[in-house]
Amino acid sequence: MSNNETLYSKRMKLADLIATDNNLLSILHRLNIKLGFGEASVSEICSRYEISTDLFLIICNIYSFHDYVPQIELLHKSDIADITGYLRRSHKYYKEICFPEIHNKIHILVKELDDVNRHLIDKFYDDYDNEVTNHFMFEENTVFPYIDTLLERDGFSDNKFSIVKFEKNHSNIGEKLNDLKNIIIKYIPEEYSSNIRFEILKDIYAVENDLRKHSLIENKLLVPLVEKLEKDYE
Repeated sequence: MSNNETLYSKRMKLADLIATDNNLLSILHRLNIKLGFGEASVSEICSRYEISTDLFLIICNIYSFHDYVPQIELLHKSDIADITGYLRRSHKYYKEICFPEIHNKIHILVKELDDVNRHLIDKFYDDYDNEVTNHFMFEENTVFPYIDTLLERDGFSDNKFSIVKFEKNHSNIGEKLNDLKNIIIKYIPEEYSSNIRFEILKDIYAVENDLRKHSLIENKLLVPLVEKLEKDYE
């Protein structure tokens, strides 16, 4: 989808935007936008919450349209803090809502399994949980503080880290979810509960898609903006 075909605009009522794609409700949650906004437009709500309208629309378009190409030239240095804030709250959303729901359902599933399959699922999920925790900790303890320092000091940081290092070593935490899906779909014997398996798979597909959008925001918005900030102050 090209940008000129994008459905969303600043003149839309925010309620109409949500009605078009209810998955965007989680974006409001992560941007701390409260429900009850009546007939207000996107631009009015963004102004009320002091969020860049262009950034808000870009994030919504990324989540709704598979082929959407974000226009990075619409964003500025002032948007970087909002992006890192959004990513931080996304981590909280994954850790406190998405992954616990999957974990609880997997716990129900494994109680029905034989020892071999129970161990396989438990170990796989525990390993994945550790990988996700390490991934988020690296961003929250190294990447985001580095960016905060750049913004506070107008581009100067005595930290030898650079956003290029993050880009080169940015792991895809969604890949192992695909392996987990395959185990649940292909290798757990068919006699075990199908209802909970369908529920787990539905949740995994949803969070897998959300993580892809999350990575796209990091790679296509955050990284180029921070690279520009670094170059401006070389």
